[in-house]
Amino acid sequence: MAEIQPVRGWRYNTELSQQIDTYVSPLFDVVSTKQREALYQNPFNSIHLSVPRGEDAAGAARQRLQEWQQQGVLRQDELPGIYVYYQYFRLPGSSREYCRKGFMCHIRAYDWAENVVLRHENTLPASVNDRAELLSRMEFQTSATHGLYRDDAFELEQYMDEAMQNPLYQTEEDYQGARDVLAVIQDVHVIRRFQQVLAAREVILADGHHRYEGSLTYRQARRIAAGEAYTGAEAWNFHLMYLTNAAADDLRILPTHRLILELPEGLSADELLARLTPYFTVLTLDDPYDLPERIAGKPWAFGLYLGEGQVYKIRLRPEVHALLDWPTTPEVKALDLTVLHFFVLEKALGIVGPEAQRQWTGVAYVRNFPECLSRVDRGEARAAFITNEVTMDEVERVCHSGAVMPPKSTFFYPKTIGGFLFTSIRDSETEHPFYATFRS
Repeated sequence: MAEIQPVRGWRYNTELSQQIDTYVSPLFDVVSTKQREALYQNPFNSIHLSVPRGEDAAGAARQRLQEWQQQGVLRQDELPGIYVYYQYFRLPGSSREYCRKGFMCHIRAYDWAENVVLRHENTLPASVNDRAELLSRMEFQTSATHGLYRDDAFELEQYMDEAMQNPLYQTEEDYQGARDVLAVIQDVHVIRRFQQVLAAREVILADGHHRYEGSLTYRQARRIAAGEAYTGAEAWNFHLMYLTNAAADDLRILPTHRLILELPEGLSADELLARLTPYFTVLTLDDPYDLPERIAGKPWAFGLYLGEGQVYKIRLRPEVHALLDWPTTPEVKALDLTVLHFFVLEKALGIVGPEAQRQWTGVAYVRNFPECLSRVDRGEARAAFITNEVTMDEVERVCHSGAVMPPKSTFFYPKTIGGFLFTSIRDSETEHPFYATFRS
């Protein structure tokens, strides 16, 4: 089902690649203001292309790209290939080293309605337009989105492991503490096998919905402009994606907690508890740091911290779940976060409906558990709702149901990084004779 193609990657030249840590950057939607300012100080850091600044930010990125290409800062590999990308990482409190195995290539930019690339969250138009504008001006992809295919036989991993015996380069430690390693496969027969395996698979978009939808927007504009000359083989029909196997145990999803910055109508902590009681059983605890363990593995259970020693485990009363009447699928209704958004944000706090909740400024999405507690203690928030992580099985079931999750439901860890590999979608890209070997 999914058509993939090898790419002639653009990468930092040999000399700069020896210090690749200096030039990689976080993705545009996770980089903090402080991180941005520090990275902007390096004139060759990839952030100048992925998150450009200035009145004409996209124009500045295009000019800088042209300069880097002319000066040899970035060089294009001679032959197309599939780029193997491994990320080695540890989770907090664990000594185990995980290795998320995947590969980067071009995938045809399928419309959502084609049900080849499946989404699990909605996008914000402003962010989509920002990414589409940057793509239009540069015709260059600065970071890969993250997609998931399922292969229980793990057939492609053997080829990836072999390629990793001769890596192109690696980071010592990226901004999130992971070690990133890049290699390339340029063997025609192996690349064809990758294509054959993916041709029988759907792809779930794990991360990068705005960048992917930006590619869809740009492709649609180019297709209209091409008119009858459109062939479908143009480079701008494709999108740079990092593909990993959903069957792998090293695919990790971390929880994203809900921090209530303000309580509507001057609601007190006691009144909030009173509003929750009809829907949840409420158990008082002593230590807020016990909350993740007390809710682990328990459906519809959450930690609640109100500060000043007010620590609670709350769990939905099973008989009230039938009240959840949002027009969505059973798979979405079964999620912990849907329960939280309906029975806490809507029923207890009065923020009615998914769209109103998306627009509400009174909630913040925080991944760091201690940060949630400290922000309540400092008076920056009124309440912290601690959640369990979404499982890969839940992600797959929701995607195949055709629905989307509540906002900020998944945090696939670690994030891919910018600057490791760039690709062009200019018309000239598919003119390389080697590409004819891989066309469907």
